[in-house]
Amino acid sequence: MSGVQEIYPDNRIILREVGLRDGLQLVKKFPSTEAKQRWIRDEYAAGVRHFEVGSFLPAKTFPQFVDIRDIIATVASLPGAYGIALTLNERGVNEALASGVAEIASVVSATEEHSQANANRSRDSAIANVRRLCELRDASAHRPVVNAAISMALGCSIVGPVDPKEVLRLTEKLFEAGVDMVAIADTVGYAGPKQVGDVVAGAVKIAGAKPICIHLHDTRGMGIANASAALDSGARVLDGSLGGLGGCPFAPGATGNVVFEDLVFLCESKGFKTGIDIEKLVAVREILKAEMPGEALYGGLARAGLPRGTAARAA
Repeated sequence: MSGVQEIYPDNRIILREVGLRDGLQLVKKFPSTEAKQRWIRDEYAAGVRHFEVGSFLPAKTFPQFVDIRDIIATVASLPGAYGIALTLNERGVNEALASGVAEIASVVSATEEHSQANANRSRDSAIANVRRLCELRDASAHRPVVNAAISMALGCSIVGPVDPKEVLRLTEKLFEAGVDMVAIADTVGYAGPKQVGDVVAGAVKIAGAKPICIHLHDTRGMGIANASAALDSGARVLDGSLGGLGGCPFAPGATGNVVFEDLVFLCESKGFKTGIDIEKLVAVREILKAEMPGEALYGGLARAGLPRGTAARAA
């Protein structure tokens, strides 16, 4: 069994908690290392197994990720749990490889304009960086999974609509570069269900046996509807953050990622077994409330609870 098959087995829904990275990228106050560790352990006890743990970025600029190695070690200590770390350059890749993290993520912009504005490089240069990451992975001792996300894939903060053919072309290029999986990211929450469904269906066809992830933001209240469309179109890996924590620097007023708890409920309601206890998951929000009292948390399940007679968990 390959590393990607171990972490993302076929014919299973995988829900990834991205609150520890994407959810913390804009907060004014962030949890202590000990609180992050409780967050992970309590979600693990609820059945969560995949955690995006942070970014290998300069600690001076991103102090919320200064403890990333400790957080990676915490996830690695839990049987069957997997950590994901974001890297944006070769220095970060080498640090991630040295950390032993199970998965390394990188990002390529869907539009040339956003790539230049956000990273000061062309999309071709960004893909070359991903290819180099794959080369470094192949030469490493533990060969982590490599995941490349296509940001702004469903709408760009600079140019607006994005041609789906460009997204699928980039998907092909990234698999050719050697990645194990591709994530389609609605970074600023532009899309509706039809657009999401069409792009995901095309990406799944290109990927074949390899996984396609969908990463959604709930900026315009379409997160759960879009997740449902992605599931219907073959996506089996979905990102969310506890309480919808997060926000994008390119979308003022954005409410962050799709709510993780509501995402679990969606999957269970559609007949996809997640192995996650929703009530235990909702209870973990208390850690965020205590550590970040000024941050808004969202979610229908937390507000209304499970419908009467609904099981908290399906195995």
